[in-house]
Amino acid sequence: MAGIGFEDLLPVMANKLGGEGLMKELCNGFELLVDKEKGVITLESLREKAALLGLQDLKEDELVSMMTEGDLDGDGALTQMEFCVLMFRLSPELMEESWFWLEDALQHEQLNQHHNNTDSNSSI
Repeated sequence: MAGIGFEDLLPVMANKLGGEGLMKELCNGFELLVDKEKGVITLESLREKAALLGLQDLKEDELVSMMTEGDLDGDGALTQMEFCVLMFRLSPELMEESWFWLEDALQHEQLNQHHNNTDSNSSI
C-alpha cells in the first residue's frame, strides 16, 4: 500500500481549516523547518528537520529539488513566502482549487459591483 504524501493532505487541510487557517498551518510548518539563526529554511535545516513534517523518506536529491524549486530569488534558502508558494505548487489539487476560489471571489465581486451600479441607477 502506498503512503499518503504531503501533497495529498494539503487540500484536505485547506478544506478543513479554510484559507486563513491553512496559511497559519503553513507558517507553523515553516517555523518547524527554519534555521533559527538565519530566519530562513536552508538545505541543512530541511535535511535535519524534514521528519518533523513526515518527510523523512525524501532522498537527498528530492530535498535539493524542493529547495531549488522553491528558491524564487536564488539565494539558496527559502523565506516564509517562498515556502508557502512551494507548498501550493507541490499540491496540484490545491492549486486547481485555488483557481476555483479565485474565480468564485471574482464572480462575487462582479455581482456586488453590478448590484451597486443597479442601485445607483435606480436612484437617478
